[in-house]
Amino acid sequence: MMEITQFSIEEIKDPTNIIEGERYEFLFDVAIDEDDELYSPAGIEIRAIIGKINEEVRMLNYFIIEKGANEYLDFALDEDEEQMFIDFCKEQLAK
Repeated sequence: MMEITQFSIEEIKDPTNIIEGERYEFLFDVAIDEDDELYSPAGIEIRAIIGKINEEVRMLNYFIIEKGANEYLDFALDEDEEQMFIDFCKEQLAK
């Protein structure tokens, strides 16, 4: 089980206007159960690049970071977790 405890959002500007739609970088602090293989006592952070074209919001890429060592972890989110982040981002971008 993964829970978002904090987040920040920043729009990524495209000065060339090559990229269609809007891009955002979300940085999430997440709480993870101790029995999960992703668990770290120092904490886990997820950096996600989100694309928005019209009303469609997609996760373009993400990185899972172990905060203590500031290392990227070679793990993937499962479909439910990925959808949870997309839904959260969609909700935030609608505000």
